[in-house]
Amino acid sequence: MRGFNKVVLMGNLTRDPELRTTPQGSTVCSFSLAVNRTWKNASGEQQEAVDYIDCNIWGKPAEIIDQYMNKGSGILVSGRLQQRSWEQDGQKRSKVEVVVEDFNFVGGGDGSGGSRSSGGSSSSNASSSSSSNPPAGGKKSEEADDEPINLDDIPF
Repeated sequence: MRGFNKVVLMGNLTRDPELRTTPQGSTVCSFSLAVNRTWKNASGEQQEAVDYIDCNIWGKPAEIIDQYMNKGSGILVSGRLQQRSWEQDGQKRSKVEVVVEDFNFVGGGDGSGGSRSSGGSSSSNASSSSSSNPPAGGKKSEEADDEPINLDDIPF
């Protein structure tokens, strides 16, 4: 049986993205997302927590993220989970990260929205051909509002 590894996250950058070039000449951008979540505890009180997720994106999309995103910017990413292992000070360490394959800018601090895709192997995403253009300004998506989603309003 083949496995399936896909993740979709929406959050805000916790720091400015870090762009670097590998010794082989590949460009990679690293950033961390803060993803908020809410739930009700056993007594019905709403609880909140934040998860911090490390992400990496490669190639031209890495340059776009570095150019247009900064700390606090909103982004929707999709990609796959990848576990890295290494040894540090005699201790074995490991970390799970998201390798970003596609992304969309979502209402940021300047109110701009827009879509971008890494292009990758998917030719079905029309925004991949315009990914070197700056994000379109002026429209703020409803999803970017800071109001929490009421799970009771969802019909399923």
